[in-house]
Amino acid sequence: MSTIPVGVCSLADYEQHAKEVLPAPTWAYLSGTAMDGLTYQRNRQKLDEILLQQRVLCEDMAKGGCQQTLFGQHLAMPLLVAPLAYQKLAHPTGELGTIQAAAAQNVGFCLSTLASAPLEHVAQMSPDATRWFQLYCQPSRETTLQLVRRAEQAGYQAIVVTADAPINGVRNAEQRAGFSLPEGVRAVNLESLPSAAQGDSVFSCWMGQAADWQTLVWLREQTNLPLLLKGVMSVQDAQRAVALGVDGIIVSNHGGRVLDSQPATIEVLPAIRAAVGKETTVLFDSGIRRGSDIFKAIALGADAVLLGRSVFYALAVAGPLGVAHCLRILRDELEATMALCGCASVQDITSECLYQPNASTF
Repeated sequence: MSTIPVGVCSLADYEQHAKEVLPAPTWAYLSGTAMDGLTYQRNRQKLDEILLQQRVLCEDMAKGGCQQTLFGQHLAMPLLVAPLAYQKLAHPTGELGTIQAAAAQNVGFCLSTLASAPLEHVAQMSPDATRWFQLYCQPSRETTLQLVRRAEQAGYQAIVVTADAPINGVRNAEQRAGFSLPEGVRAVNLESLPSAAQGDSVFSCWMGQAADWQTLVWLREQTNLPLLLKGVMSVQDAQRAVALGVDGIIVSNHGGRVLDSQPATIEVLPAIRAAVGKETTVLFDSGIRRGSDIFKAIALGADAVLLGRSVFYALAVAGPLGVAHCLRILRDELEATMALCGCASVQDITSECLYQPNASTF
């Protein structure tokens, strides 16, 4: 049975231990960034630059908490485990262990199309969990629809369409390490589906098979489940997606793994929230490492956040127990931040909770 190493009390601790226990090629894949890692670094830099405004002697705080509701699903905190491919790279339990941990902490779980466990088995492992299915559109609509129908039949409660990775990012660390999937780790949910056409041209081959806006229109017609678009980084794309009927936007730059030299997600979040209005669900992804980061994202317009790499690191270090511990760390940090900033609920977290040096003091 996996145990949590002595002294692990933050997500950064899990990352340090994961680097020690994982094979070098696997570490290069899991921690890798696009090109020079500028987007990855900027995600953290811009989150760190945001300062909080502490408030003191606040009243009516005893019954506070960080619960959140998304599409009628009640969560202990405003967080979902992001869709992470090939989780058996980190631990033999893979996605089955991660959803158990998410359910134990009552947070959401989003399963990747590239999961290393069948989507039906993951659903059966924790039937009461809040679980969404992340969809990579396939070259044909027929095979894409097969995945959607399987997710519906297995009881997934939302479909998340990832739009920002029609091709893989250029990840040099992964290339230098010569990473390839080890035996026994594969995208099992795609095994019965036709393979994409191969070629050496980004445009004529890969982009010729990529999803477009008409694909999104078609998907909206195919399912009654909430439909979210992940990977949105521009106001124009967010507005168009909402006009076409999506229920939610996930502001994400894929954790800096696809396109380098992008803005940080926290930089574009406020404008996207303003553009889509209060009625559209907006989630935030890329860069979360502390409960205070969750607080900042909510203050700037997010309803909840997704957590990616850190889940992998915790799973590698201590299995499902590590993931549950990682999630609990974030909840404790978020609640401490809320209490010290005078917020008894997630709904109390607004931009006024952030330090604004130019605001009038009178």
